[in-house]
Amino acid sequence: MQYIYLHGFASSPNSTKAQQIKSHLADLGIELQIPDLNQGNFSHLTMTRQIQQVSQLFNHDGVGITLIGSSLGGLTAAHLAQMYTQVKGLMLLAPAFGFLSHWLSKLGEEKIRDWQGKKYLPVYHYGEKRELPLHIEFLEDAKFYSEEKLQRPVPTLIWHGINDEVIPVTASREYGRSRPWVQLMEVTSDHSLVDVMPEICGDIIRHINILRNSDLS
Repeated sequence: MQYIYLHGFASSPNSTKAQQIKSHLADLGIELQIPDLNQGNFSHLTMTRQIQQVSQLFNHDGVGITLIGSSLGGLTAAHLAQMYTQVKGLMLLAPAFGFLSHWLSKLGEEKIRDWQGKKYLPVYHYGEKRELPLHIEFLEDAKFYSEEKLQRPVPTLIWHGINDEVIPVTASREYGRSRPWVQLMEVTSDHSLVDVMPEICGDIIRHINILRNSDLS
């Protein structure tokens, strides 16, 4: 099995979550690939670019792929699973389902019009620890990715904080309601999930071990 972690929006491979999961998988002898979805050019980030970048990492020798994604990386992982049958499992941390409606409502109509007029929106990048401009193509491209299209029955584990102030837990509840292959674990945390990462890492390891044992039986 090939394991790939997709970090969140305005984050990086060095995020706390990425590195904690990488460390735990290393204890099992598993290499976790963590591509930099910024590609040195956050300003021209799009969902399409992320999908193309990650798909190029896929092995094409029959080995299955498990994608672990956080926030926007989780949403990207879900779309990759719909497009590529090599993806056999998803583990999503506060996936950004419905992120456009949630994010745009917080930006407000005036700021959106300003973004459309100036073409760039200043966004705080947590990996860079500074504001960076984001081109309007990010918004225009994202409109092509509807969650209604995500119907491939890929076994999916979701962890979502009940106090998430960025993407409400109701987004994951709604996603899982019509998809019986989705298991949602609600945790007492916010969008970062940092305070419950030890528990989440433990869940990930247990799930991987179950899958490994089932393959051996």
